[in-house]
Amino acid sequence: MSPRTADLLLLTAAAIWGSTFVAQKEGMDHFGPFLYTGLRFFLGLSLLAPLALRQWHTYRRRHATPTPRQLWPIAGLGLLLGTGIVLQQIGIVSTTVSNAGFLTALYIPLVPILAWLLDGNRPHWLVFPLTLLTFFGTFLLAGGQFDGFNRGDGWVILSSLFWALHVHFVGHVVARLGMPIVIAFGQYLVCAVLTTALGLLFEPFDLAALQAGWLTIAYGGILSVGIGFTLQVIAQRHTRSSEAAIILSSEVLFAALGGVLYFGERLTPLQWLGGLLIFVSIVLIQLPWPKRAIAAAPQHGTTLCASQKEERS
Repeated sequence: MSPRTADLLLLTAAAIWGSTFVAQKEGMDHFGPFLYTGLRFFLGLSLLAPLALRQWHTYRRRHATPTPRQLWPIAGLGLLLGTGIVLQQIGIVSTTVSNAGFLTALYIPLVPILAWLLDGNRPHWLVFPLTLLTFFGTFLLAGGQFDGFNRGDGWVILSSLFWALHVHFVGHVVARLGMPIVIAFGQYLVCAVLTTALGLLFEPFDLAALQAGWLTIAYGGILSVGIGFTLQVIAQRHTRSSEAAIILSSEVLFAALGGVLYFGERLTPLQWLGGLLIFVSIVLIQLPWPKRAIAAAPQHGTTLCASQKEERS
């Protein structure tokens, strides 16, 4: 596969993920946040099942079978993933698709900060002004005034912390186990089981809702969870991680475009400026800056996180 083809696949994945905010918002008209999350993840992981099974058998032929203790971190990833998804779903009910798409992207500048706090890897100095720039962009996106924020925006911002934790710990788990598709399948399974169980306990559900909202589940499950992730895994074998990160960060722009085209949402020039500042921050924080080693953020490319090993050399 050529690098240009790989970039096209990554762009397709970003478009799928960005447009999924529309399906998520409509899905909340028929389901609670727990049930919608569980149903679409069950559907998505069913598409990954054959690939995960094949990778599992290949791994077992080449290595020893992983112990239950080695597999427990996958459950932790599923818990982080499920929490982030549910918080995002709750927020989407009372915010716009455009805001949800942009605010979710705040997890990207949080990743190198978490690496510093949790692993002791000091970030590049540019992380700090870029993070401030990102939050200023969030302020403008909310209308340039404090009362521009609503409860939905707060839930989405909180979900970005769990996305950042998830991205951070995925790197550790993949480094220890390998098997990225198996890990993806396992975390999706944990997320689906937990959220579906909570949904059946605390949320109303009937067949009429399933008939009315099945298309939103199909879109979010088949395209976002199943196809989007698979395209990312395939493409990132044939392109540089820093380039992949820039392309995938365009998800936020596709989310805004979906809100404008599908729901008729309109952003003011000030809001567009805020979105532009967030996007510029995301791109700049992913670039391979010199004088510092760059640590790869799992499945999202390169971040401005200094490597102590290279600093000592």
